[in-house]
Amino acid sequence: MVAGQPVAVVARGWGWRYATRHAWAVRGLDLDVAAGERVLLLGASGSGKSTLLAGLAGLLDRGTGADAGTGEEEGRLLLDGVPARAARNGAIASGQARTGLLLQDPLSQTVSARCGDDVAFGLENHAVPPTEIWPRVEAALQGVGFPYGLRHPTSRLSGGERQRLALAGVLALRPGLLLLDEPTSMLDPDGARLLREQVDRVVAATGATCLIVEHRIDLWTDLIDRVVVLGAGAGVVADTSPAALLGEDAQVSAGLGIWLPTVSGASARPPRATEDGPVLLAARDLAVRRAPAAPVAVQGIDLEVIGGRTLCVVGPNGSGKTSLALALAGLLAPSAGSVRAGAALDPPGHRAEPHRWHARDLVRRIGTVFQEPQHQFVASTCADELAVGPRRIGLAEAEVQARVSELLGRLRLAHLARANPFTLSGGEQRRLSVATVLATRPRVIVVDEPTFGQDPGTWAELVDLLGQERASGCGIVAVTHDETLVQALADDVLRLGRAARPDPVSERAVIVR
Repeated sequence: MVAGQPVAVVARGWGWRYATRHAWAVRGLDLDVAAGERVLLLGASGSGKSTLLAGLAGLLDRGTGADAGTGEEEGRLLLDGVPARAARNGAIASGQARTGLLLQDPLSQTVSARCGDDVAFGLENHAVPPTEIWPRVEAALQGVGFPYGLRHPTSRLSGGERQRLALAGVLALRPGLLLLDEPTSMLDPDGARLLREQVDRVVAATGATCLIVEHRIDLWTDLIDRVVVLGAGAGVVADTSPAALLGEDAQVSAGLGIWLPTVSGASARPPRATEDGPVLLAARDLAVRRAPAAPVAVQGIDLEVIGGRTLCVVGPNGSGKTSLALALAGLLAPSAGSVRAGAALDPPGHRAEPHRWHARDLVRRIGTVFQEPQHQFVASTCADELAVGPRRIGLAEAEVQARVSELLGRLRLAHLARANPFTLSGGEQRRLSVATVLATRPRVIVVDEPTFGQDPGTWAELVDLLGQERASGCGIVAVTHDETLVQALADDVLRLGRAARPDPVSERAVIVR
């Protein structure tokens, strides 16, 4: 089967409002993208970029008749003159992929237990002949630099590895319209460059139309033809060339939610405590497995989490950063060695190993922000989500509401207080997940990729909030690929390496102070 023909995109007064939301995610959008054009889609967090990609992929259903669908639509969103959802359904019926969407959250795109089957899933749904499926699966996995074989369990992938797998599944379809939503958000620098090169090869070979959502533009400037900037509820607020955008005033660009390569976007380095606090957690010769039968994810770790200091954990995808974070947070038992709480953190009369603590003790003392933010949402509104932790630790309702109101305001979520957390953009979900931890004011905060999906303004707010917690004596562990965050917040850096083997085991870690 040949690659799909490049697709032309037209939006006329298009808008979408999710069924559980009062405000429109996108409204009044007028946009033309020629077949084969490459467009970088920018805008502040919450401006509707992901919603537009979902609409183009035909995933938004307004329903008909008695079927209420998932939201309300206005205007037109067309692919080669055909409504986007009809175009998607027609492509599946014909066996030709009209669109391919890489979601912001790669976990939600994983459907099979084995990596090869996961990439083959879309091809099977498009009725690709069986003789073509596996050569295309293997070519797609090789193209994105995927480090494992076809039978490797998807459950053992890191976030960045899962992102590569999801991209392979999209590229194997050879779509006429390639839609990439924050494709490098969980990748290490080498992985991001590899992904960028693969996208370049695909669009060059197929001529596919390409829309890319990113907050940072430096990786994509020599690939794209245009830059389109969305404003929240305002449609297109800028439509320009990459060269013209790079010539913009930095302050103007930051106001539009754009990271320029020459501007870090960082606020001044947040203040820290005047002197180091006590040791809150200590790991000694620590090794971690994600499951009893799984290979060792990380081993030989010796570190201390100290009050008033931030430890940033960095390293390539698959080096065990998330596994280490879960062990330090008391959510994963060590497979060897130990994690023990210091006297300043350990509740009197309890065991010193955090993974043995009761949930009520753990939430008071160690707060965890997961790599996938929606994994920690349990309430139906953002305000109620923020109230869960404070109520669980027994705060008076007046104090609960005060903390909820403060955090909603600081992280620019006040207008979403009654919204369902699962309808938020990826960047908004990340800020909400950080806020849920800050709401209980624990002594240790463990955050996994805390800044992905953020524009310069919301990035600075997050860093400032974490800096305030550090200055108050909190010990912070931040797993990140964001070098700007490391520069702004790190007091200590733990660098993990990865051995060259099918199931990676990290080299002995090195702490740089």
